[in-house]
Amino acid sequence: MWEQLPALVGVVVGAVGSYVAASLTERNRWRRARTERWDQKRLDTYTSYANALKHQINIAQRLGAARGFQHAVDPLDPEQGLTQLAEAEARRAAEWESVLLVGDAETIGAARKWHEAVWNVELYARGLKDDLAGWERAVRQMSRARDDFYALARRDLGISGPPPPSGNWPRVWQQQDETG
Repeated sequence: MWEQLPALVGVVVGAVGSYVAASLTERNRWRRARTERWDQKRLDTYTSYANALKHQINIAQRLGAARGFQHAVDPLDPEQGLTQLAEAEARRAAEWESVLLVGDAETIGAARKWHEAVWNVELYARGLKDDLAGWERAVRQMSRARDDFYALARRDLGISGPPPPSGNWPRVWQQQDETG
């Protein structure tokens, strides 16, 4: 009987080792799957939020065009546009809640600065502010805030490298408009 003890100990050690190895492998697989799910959820959340805010921006810029500001070529009737702007803000606010749930602190801060910059542009679109220089500053600030949000969202998602450079369509459009 004592002769079989080493074999029995070997079987027990092998079984425990096999169990530990399988458990660690499964735990790592589960963690990777969870990380992938949350990365996808954050990507979907950031994308939905950005699209909601960009829709709001489009309406605000079109309203601004109706009030004589640049950055949009298709003016929107203020009465119709204000209703659309309110609906777009409601959608953005709903998307915001998801950003608060899944975003990291810095990305949430950048998202907040972006929608606050959009609200500033909306003051012009709604006719509550009317100076052209202020409109231009507000649009530039909104664009910088968007770029900051995208940079931090990319970092949060583990996307390496800098985000693509911002376009300068309004400036090019203005120059072409001025040169005829």
